[in-house]
Amino acid sequence: MMGMVNFKEISDDYYVNVNLNTEMELPATRDAVMHFFEQLQKQYPTMANFYGREQGDFVLEEDKEKGFYRWASVEPRRVCSGYVNPDNYQEAVEQHLAVLELVPYSLSISGLDCESLNFMYGFDFTYRGNQTELISEALGVTPALEPLGRIPGSRLVGIEPALQFALDEECRVQCRISIESRTSAWHIRTGEFPEEQLSVYLTIRRYGSLPPGMTYVEAVKPLQEHGETIIRDYLIDNVLVPLQRTIAIR
Repeated sequence: MMGMVNFKEISDDYYVNVNLNTEMELPATRDAVMHFFEQLQKQYPTMANFYGREQGDFVLEEDKEKGFYRWASVEPRRVCSGYVNPDNYQEAVEQHLAVLELVPYSLSISGLDCESLNFMYGFDFTYRGNQTELISEALGVTPALEPLGRIPGSRLVGIEPALQFALDEECRVQCRISIESRTSAWHIRTGEFPEEQLSVYLTIRRYGSLPPGMTYVEAVKPLQEHGETIIRDYLIDNVLVPLQRTIAIR
């Protein structure tokens, strides 16, 4: 059970997001957007901060001051739902399902209009120092490329491992794992390293329209299950814990 894993014990911050990307532009009328957010707010009354961005995005979120908060957004061709540092992982899942239940009725998004549906996990590790060296030390370098690090006079200034693979024969369901450093060549050159967050992302993505009769809730559950399996069986022991352990040693 993923609920038995305490993400707060293996990363400084974590978040669970769902993104629904559409082929057509979403309704931008005041009535449609406000109806969607009002229906969501009925379920989560503490989501009270509503604002718009210049590019036509609208956001509803909780206060961020406590370090944990829910948020949701409607963009021209995307609907997003996120939860940062939830006490209980399942609470984030329930929020995302609630959003996906609303979108067909509040925003007129049919299953035919789905470009892609993403279930994403993010894990941040706060570290003041050379994150490039940290990743190399904690996770290693691909053996075929490792000799390049021994070129006389060279210094490693970038390493951001990423892996993408399909989970079905038609390659419509894909998984992407990536590790992103915030260390730049300027930081390495000057030796001035600000306190930044190194990020690990896991995204399970389903491409294409939904089959007739399938709901978005039904479509996202297999993505969630894939993500939970990959985190539990592979990511924790091979990526997250080694990063945490190396930071502690340094």
